[in-house]
Amino acid sequence: MAFFSVIVPAHNSENYLDRCLQSVIDQTCTDYELIVVCDACTDRTETVARKFTDRVIVTDYGMDGLARNAGIDAAEGKWILFLDDDDWWIHEYVLEEVRREIGDLDFPADMLLFDFIWQRHPDHKPGYYCQTVDNVNIAVWSKAFRRAFIGDTRFPAVRFTSDKPFMDALIAKRPLAKPMRKLMYCYNYMREGSQTANHAEGKE
Repeated sequence: MAFFSVIVPAHNSENYLDRCLQSVIDQTCTDYELIVVCDACTDRTETVARKFTDRVIVTDYGMDGLARNAGIDAAEGKWILFLDDDDWWIHEYVLEEVRREIGDLDFPADMLLFDFIWQRHPDHKPGYYCQTVDNVNIAVWSKAFRRAFIGDTRFPAVRFTSDKPFMDALIAKRPLAKPMRKLMYCYNYMREGSQTANHAEGKE
């Protein structure tokens, strides 16, 4: 059984998925399983995914939250991390640093919080987001979750912003959270054709 399960919901991301998945393959810690959920794809996303992992799930939900649920249901790792198909991990030590942090904790944390950079628009300067216990971002990709803590909590069947109700349900469980204060993640907020960009532009 792997220590980490890395879940990537992917939708028509053949031009971006390579960079995303390569950032996982490049990790110095190899005690993980990589699960890609190809959801409602009409391009070569599945073909790209299978170059990196044999844990590929094909769904037709058209909702990233339900795609993530499929990944959670298939996950066997003790800890779960989410990675969006057009984003990437900043460096090859992400899993190594998360595992070291877990091992150094004096208490059984339920989730670890990462710092990340994000770019709201290609013409904008990237911003730096620092999470604290009192300022937890709703994005699930900015955290590592203990799988036993997630339990039977799942994402709702909504087309956009499924992170918030999922995180609200987890926060209601009063998790023990630990900020890592380390830059881990690059969030490509407005890549053309993404579900986030389509939502911002009023497209379905």
